[in-house]
Amino acid sequence: MKILVLSTSLNPESKSREMAGSVKAYLESSLSKDDSLQFVDMRHFPLPLCDGGAAYGDANVKQLGAVIAESSLILVAFPVYNYSFSAVLKNLIELTGKAWENKIVGMLCAAGGKSSYMSAMGLANSLMLDFRTMIVPRFVYTDGDITEPKIQGRLRELAQESLRMARALQQ
Repeated sequence: MKILVLSTSLNPESKSREMAGSVKAYLESSLSKDDSLQFVDMRHFPLPLCDGGAAYGDANVKQLGAVIAESSLILVAFPVYNYSFSAVLKNLIELTGKAWENKIVGMLCAAGGKSSYMSAMGLANSLMLDFRTMIVPRFVYTDGDITEPKIQGRLRELAQESLRMARALQQ
C-alpha cells in the first residue's frame, strides 16, 4: 500500500508540519514490507492558482496529482486560518481533484485558537461529496504544544487507526 503524508503549510515554523513529521515517524514503525511511505512538503512544490485552465498543465500539479492518485492512504496536515483549512490545501485539491477519488484521508490540524475545531468538517465534506473519499473519523486538532504527551498520543492513534482502516479496506 502507498501512504502519503502531506504537509500543506508554507510557514517555515509550521506546527502542522511538525505534526506531519510525528505521524510519519509513527507510520514508519508500523509499515509492512509491501508498504511505501512518502512525505510531501508543499513548500517544495509551488503551485499556480487554479484558473480552470492552464494551471492544470503545471509540472508540479501533474507530479502531485500522480503522487496523490497512486496513494491509498493520505494523511494531510494543515494550518487553520480564519476558521477554515488553508488556501494552499484548497488550491491543491482544486488542481488535483479526481486524484483524490476513493482515497482514505486522515487530518491533522494546527490552529491558533480553540474555537475553530470544526474547520476540518468543510474539508471532510468536500472530499467525501466530491471525490468519495473515506475520512478517518479521528482527526487531530491542536492549538498548543504538539510535543505534549497527550497530543503525541493522539497523533500516534491517528497513524495507527488510519493504517488499520486502510488495510481493512484493501482486503
